[in-house]
Amino acid sequence: MSALSATQSSVAQELFIGDVGDNSVKHFDIANGTYLGAIVPSSTAGLRGPMGMIVTEGQLVVVNQNINTGSRGEVLKFDVTSGTFIGKLVASSDRDAPFFPQGIARGGPDQNFYVADVGVQSGKCSNQGDVKMYDAAGAFLGNLDRRAFTSEFHPRGVVFGPDGLLYVSAVGCLEPKDPAFNRLTGYILRFNPATKAFVDVFASDATVPDLHRPEGLVFDSQGNLWVASFQGGATQNDNILKLNGHNGRLIGEIPLLAPDGSRAPAQAIIFGPGGNLFVPVTSGTIAGAVLQCNPANKQCSTVVQAGGPLLSPWFLVFRNSDPATLSYTGQ
Repeated sequence: MSALSATQSSVAQELFIGDVGDNSVKHFDIANGTYLGAIVPSSTAGLRGPMGMIVTEGQLVVVNQNINTGSRGEVLKFDVTSGTFIGKLVASSDRDAPFFPQGIARGGPDQNFYVADVGVQSGKCSNQGDVKMYDAAGAFLGNLDRRAFTSEFHPRGVVFGPDGLLYVSAVGCLEPKDPAFNRLTGYILRFNPATKAFVDVFASDATVPDLHRPEGLVFDSQGNLWVASFQGGATQNDNILKLNGHNGRLIGEIPLLAPDGSRAPAQAIIFGPGGNLFVPVTSGTIAGAVLQCNPANKQCSTVVQAGGPLLSPWFLVFRNSDPATLSYTGQ
């Protein structure tokens, strides 16, 4: 019985992390920080730029950006236990494949897949993005209707909130050669998944000054929204922001700094065991580290050391993360 319990505990605390540094997906037993290897080895099934990931129906679903291939992005499926490639939910050859996909979630009334597509990467910010919808078989169902949102729209992260709405992190123009370039712009938008309609701007850099270039976002058990915010503003810091889940106002933030005081930027976050936030550091002096942050006292410790198996980790998900809300369902 004790051996069985240990096995169940390890599975419940199994964390998958996409490593852009070598185009793999690696996994860890986060209970003790043990590295379990690359469950999806480098470049398996053409993986070039692993981004958003979810676990659903025994499958690890991974967004593939197809970086520097000239191809559109796609969505790949792997067995969550063995890592065996199962097939493509959305192939890059599909007419409605995303151009440059980032985050992914699965939920809503019909359990569809929602993929944040930053847009065509051609040096022009007028080539905006979309949130694309696919059914369980990967058939394209259309884009969310963003017409009522008149600013530049380049979505990066998606998650379902306690209210059943889809929350989307988005940025403005990030092309330095474009006159509209603004690295400080950031939005959290809400959409109705049943009607595809735009609901409102839940938060922005105008209402939350440190909300810059947001990506990963996840709700805690109290219904508050946590967002990874990239460097910008007066502080020039990378932060994890805590927003009131009802009105989007800033409640608090966790600055991301290395021990030497340098930057420790993160693109994505996830809640895990003990109600803690797990934060992969994508670059800087402690690139490859995974931090565990206590949301109550805002103190962080290191559970995966820099200089280890991770090179440039981005999105992450627990085996027991809900594919819609990304909330941790393990014990």
